[in-house]
Amino acid sequence: MPQAMEWRVRLHLVEEDGTTKARAEIDTGGTVLTGHGVAHRNPSDTDVPRIGDELAAGRALQDLGRQLMDIAQRDIRAAGATEPEPPAVGWPL
Repeated sequence: MPQAMEWRVRLHLVEEDGTTKARAEIDTGGTVLTGHGVAHRNPSDTDVPRIGDELAAGRALQDLGRQLMDIAQRDIRAAGATEPEPPAVGWPL
């Protein structure tokens, strides 16, 4: 029987003096995780806050994704299953 779940991610952004900080939070129903990301504007660059938001948010979500992958790998080992091979990168040999 199919099972549907919904995990909500909350993303908080704060910008101050050319630095944007992001915090991404996810509640899986059994675990709450928080990812963090920061973007710094070079003082010589034009001030475009949206770019800092995108970078900081992307980095926070990457951090959250890494944490979820770490938990999944730990659960795979605990279940006695074989870990999947990492995806191939680069040109095939």
